[in-house]
Amino acid sequence: MINRILLFTSAACALGLAGCAMTHGAPSEDKQAFGTTADGQTVYLYTLRNSKGSEARIMNYGGIVQSLKVADKNGNLGDVALGFDTFEPYKANSPYFGALIGRYGNRIANGKFSLDGVTYTLAKNNPPNNLHGGPNGFNTVVWNATQKGPSLELTYLSKDGDQGFPGNLQVTAVYTLTDNNELRVDFTAKTDKATVCNLTQHSYWNLACGGDVLNHDVQIFADNYTPVNPSLIPTGIAP
Repeated sequence: MINRILLFTSAACALGLAGCAMTHGAPSEDKQAFGTTADGQTVYLYTLRNSKGSEARIMNYGGIVQSLKVADKNGNLGDVALGFDTFEPYKANSPYFGALIGRYGNRIANGKFSLDGVTYTLAKNNPPNNLHGGPNGFNTVVWNATQKGPSLELTYLSKDGDQGFPGNLQVTAVYTLTDNNELRVDFTAKTDKATVCNLTQHSYWNLACGGDVLNHDVQIFADNYTPVNPSLIPTGIAP
């Protein structure tokens, strides 16, 4: 039996809020019912808090970050994560707002891949490609959740053949709201069969806490980038 462990670490949000001097006591635990899935499972919304008064609200459905409230330079709390106020829009037509993505983030060309001489066919949910693991990816499932203060551990077993992918894949995602006002997510995945795996987190941010982001500027200090073709598949040609 193949025993493979994949480790991923991602700083989902690291907001430097040096101007914040708020103190709100020890972090607390919080959990409330937020909705019900089509098959009758209860969706819970967990609230993480740190000693600076910041607050993250995360669902066990899709591991979705529903809101992230942090202080600006004047100490005023604001929600910088895009999300819906109720659960129903997440089921109906959410563009992966705040979700954990798997088994494979981004696109797989033409909805198929070959591994160890075997070709696997996937759903073309973003024609002509497979996107974010398929129509029933990790963003649509209810995860097992355990909260410990400012951390939330989410686990999910994606069974062999799930969405067309080989191998049983046991996934753990741990969200932590640090006292540096960072919302961190750490992934661990273990499989019993050769497979592909590309886990990520899909939050959208608005640091103005409202309005649009059309006047926001982002600068990425990168030595290289990956050119893509018209269907957003990497060309393999260095820029």
